[in-house]
Amino acid sequence: MYRFLLTPRWLGWLALTLVAAAVMVFLGNWQLDRYRGRTAVNERIDAGATMAPAPLHDALPAPTGGPGTAGPAPADDRTWTRVTVTGRYDPANLVLVRGRTVDNTVGFEVLTPLLLADGTAVLVDRGWIPPAPGAGATTQPQVPPAPGGDVTVTGRVVSSESGGGAVARRDGKLETRRIAVPRLAKELPYPVHGGYVLLDHQTPAADPVFQAVPIGHTNNWQNFGYVVQWWLFAGMSLVGYGWVARREARRAAGLDLPRRPVDRAAEPTPSVSG
Repeated sequence: MYRFLLTPRWLGWLALTLVAAAVMVFLGNWQLDRYRGRTAVNERIDAGATMAPAPLHDALPAPTGGPGTAGPAPADDRTWTRVTVTGRYDPANLVLVRGRTVDNTVGFEVLTPLLLADGTAVLVDRGWIPPAPGAGATTQPQVPPAPGGDVTVTGRVVSSESGGGAVARRDGKLETRRIAVPRLAKELPYPVHGGYVLLDHQTPAADPVFQAVPIGHTNNWQNFGYVVQWWLFAGMSLVGYGWVARREARRAAGLDLPRRPVDRAAEPTPSVSG
């Protein structure tokens, strides 16, 4: 009844179905890995909110190159770790990161290098500020001065952002669109750590004009939905092949012959007794 499955045509359809199902399973597994990775990121973000801060070098290796170079990036399992570090701000090399949105308002994140006792620096994201009143979203704001002297910073270790874009100096300030640490390091006269610190609080206290940059969780459940979707598609392709094969087998066996149409006009008319 199913000998036709051994014909070249049906063997070809079987091979195509198996390849398609295998690709869908692979895509589902890939999305499962992304789901696990994003879940781990969310767990680190949540853990960092309550953990005691560790010394900076416990989470972010110190740079070993010369001026204008960036150190190693933080390990994945060390990102979003809460750290503390003491140094002196370098306001001469302040960095404005434009096009950043907080509460549906486009403004700037302000990065300032914190010079450490070993001669290296780490970029500190001091927070978000809006553009100057009545000005466009790209107009540089009035940035409150960084405190002088020793400053103790507590914050989260964040990886360098992908991409980059141009880094320009405008009105005495570096300006960029992305926090790409290796690219920013080339503009600075000292070695820079390979990640940056997103400020939670500092001593002396930060100027109240700065707003905290919100930390968003990754949408890991979207990836889980893709896992289910791809695996369902794989199962449906196999079930679909089996359904088509069964229908063909029944047709070949004469079990699914089309019914002859009924000629209602040829049927006798029932008599009506009085």
